[in-house]
Amino acid sequence: MRLEVMLVTDRALCGIRGVGETVRRAVDGGAGTVQLRDKRAGAGELLRQAEQIAGAIDGRAAFVINDRLDVVLAARERGIPVDGVHLGQGDVDVVRARDALGPAAVVGLTAHTPAHLAALAALPRGTVDYLGVGVIRPTSTKRDHPPAIGVAGFARFAAAAPVPCVAIGGVRAADAGALRRAGAAGLAVVSAVCAAQDPERAARELLAAWRNAGAGHANGAGR
Repeated sequence: MRLEVMLVTDRALCGIRGVGETVRRAVDGGAGTVQLRDKRAGAGELLRQAEQIAGAIDGRAAFVINDRLDVVLAARERGIPVDGVHLGQGDVDVVRARDALGPAAVVGLTAHTPAHLAALAALPRGTVDYLGVGVIRPTSTKRDHPPAIGVAGFARFAAAAPVPCVAIGGVRAADAGALRRAGAAGLAVVSAVCAAQDPERAARELLAAWRNAGAGHANGAGR
């Protein structure tokens, strides 16, 4: 699983280009993980999108579905290759998800408070693979998001987390350096790619910014 650039889908922002084509171009540009998120869609529509996304990815990136463990299981029954699920704090219990999907699946979890970290520490080891942490700054792509924590808040959270943390919420390519120095394992983006005129270029720029930030950090540490 490559967390450097995670694309979280938004059907409205993808527009007439569609989710599948947006994902294909983003993966062409280097997105290493794709998360299907569509809060308004029913199970049937989510399965339709999952099939499109899996075809667009064609094994080149990890694929998880937001919130809906039932849809992940249904997709697998239909032979749609889905790697796992990303759960919010109010969704299906992560232990149940891990038990249902098995040890090789990807299970991500949204977290942003000390209470979330305490709950995570009480889980069996290996239950959660990564955390989605934010929002970094206010964003219109998720109306019910918690208060923004900024880069400093992310850094404090990531330092205490026992698993990799991906930054989400208003993230841009220009944030790569600060977030990588803050301990991020990657950048999760919605509008930066879904609303871009050229999703492939947008994903490539995010990945390049991330890698350049890493190179600069390593060079600075070596002085």
